[in-house]
Amino acid sequence: MSREELKKLIVGPIGAVSTPFDEDLEVDLGAMREMVQMMMDAGVRNGRGVIKIASALGEGPMLRETEWPALLRTAVNAAGGKVPIMFGIHDKDTRWAIDQARRAQDLGAVAIQVTPPIYNIPTQQDMYDYFYDLSNAIDIGIMIYHTTWMPGGSIETDTFLRMADIDNVVAVKWGGSTEGVYEDMTKFVDIFNVIDNSANPVGCAELGGHGYVQTTLDVYPQHDLRVWELIQEKRYDEARTLYHSVYDDISAMYEKVARRTGGQAVVFKGLMSIMGHHTGSPRPPSKGLNDEEMAELREKVAGWGWPVKG
Repeated sequence: MSREELKKLIVGPIGAVSTPFDEDLEVDLGAMREMVQMMMDAGVRNGRGVIKIASALGEGPMLRETEWPALLRTAVNAAGGKVPIMFGIHDKDTRWAIDQARRAQDLGAVAIQVTPPIYNIPTQQDMYDYFYDLSNAIDIGIMIYHTTWMPGGSIETDTFLRMADIDNVVAVKWGGSTEGVYEDMTKFVDIFNVIDNSANPVGCAELGGHGYVQTTLDVYPQHDLRVWELIQEKRYDEARTLYHSVYDDISAMYEKVARRTGGQAVVFKGLMSIMGHHTGSPRPPSKGLNDEEMAELREKVAGWGWPVKG
């Protein structure tokens, strides 16, 4: 696909799907298939959301090299071309990233989310060369995950502007520039789709942005699809209120649970269980929610008006 064709697909709420595990903490492909179908049944489709597999929240860094291909293939087959499937690549050197990207392409991913090769402590030229070489090796889209908080993860705005000639770079997952200036996105928002990564989907859209992460798309898709509808209708105050009515509670729950255990998937797997979607526990050393935390979270979910199961 061309950059413009890919940009039409990488829009809206981008759901980082929790990887489902069975009781032995092995990947549950049947549950993965059911999750994709549930999201599609709720209205997630091309141009109206993206399903992201093996992201950090999806415990991608914890998946074995023998596990993620089957997980991705299952999601792609379940989507049947009706929903874009994105695959996460984390902290790889150029050759390893190209290998994973080619495999993801062969398995049917429409795009990949790629972090900079942070452990190489890259220069800005290294950053450019990394994404240039990766783009030349594949035909699917690339969303750059701008990890400014990680040593070696900051990409200068001028470097993003130079990347305008890298055809397969179609989106930037954005939380602000190296200097912490969020509005710097306006310098390249007409080149790449800018996807908010700061719990600020409305502010991003007001600056011309194209979507956001930090969604509950795999838990209760109706919520974020409604937020996105309000954003598209430029009913920004309503969208902001609806989004934060849920996100702020989730953020507070993460802050509380983080005193006991880490892991990006912990609270979301609790949410999935409360909503009747069984994704199992996170892999160690992360630990699932305890009974007290589950009860508190269940009360919050009921307060949002979501159809709690059980």
